[in-house]
Amino acid sequence: MTAAAASLRLNGPMSADTGTPDRGMVVIVEDERSIADLERLYLTQAGFGVHVVSDGLAGLADIRRLSPVAVIVDVGLPGLEGTELVRRLRADGNWVPVVFVTAHDSEIDRVVGLELGADDYLTKPFSPRELVARVKGLVRRAAAPAAPMVRRAGSLELDERARRVSLRGTAVELTATEFDLLAFLLAHPAQVFSREQLLSAVWGVVDYSGSRTVDVHIAQLRAKLGEPDPIRTVRGVGYALQDDVASNDAPSTGRA
Repeated sequence: MTAAAASLRLNGPMSADTGTPDRGMVVIVEDERSIADLERLYLTQAGFGVHVVSDGLAGLADIRRLSPVAVIVDVGLPGLEGTELVRRLRADGNWVPVVFVTAHDSEIDRVVGLELGADDYLTKPFSPRELVARVKGLVRRAAAPAAPMVRRAGSLELDERARRVSLRGTAVELTATEFDLLAFLLAHPAQVFSREQLLSAVWGVVDYSGSRTVDVHIAQLRAKLGEPDPIRTVRGVGYALQDDVASNDAPSTGRA
């Protein structure tokens, strides 16, 4: 931990900076003051309200209290590690979009973070403009469309307006990115997409470090949706909605 971070622990949580909250509130949980200040500056300039806290436990309480549109969480935090913070949020049923930030640039860290329920992942050092772009993308995708739209495939139903998924009548809890990935596949039944195409369409990025991110989200979707597996792997190419699932009850739109 740096001297600045140690000072933050002595002086308590960093103060809030609401900025110009046209886009909603973002909570930053980061104990490195220089990084937190940079994130706050760029997000405020982008029109977000920003609240910064340096301790994991305090960050968890503030997220629950403020109901932000997105959360940026450092993995290594005093009080409560970022991974445990997100695990507790998801256990609460809170599926606010989460971006993990960490100094550890390894696939294992990335996979663990995404499996715990994070929607995106950045390693230090990173461009603050890229962080803002990621947050904007998550918030935009989490927003409900103007018109109600329901897509169905077999016993799987996805309501885009309510951002709700059910399987055989039982609700399935998904992260924002898992929801968007499933919605995209449902919108293009039986069509095969490469990992790069999915990254561009769902994450909104063309060059993303490690297509393993897509694989992890697909694995998470499969684990939550169970059998029969609604997603088909095309070796050497990518993924598609299963042909038999799509043909059983092709995705359709409907007014709620």
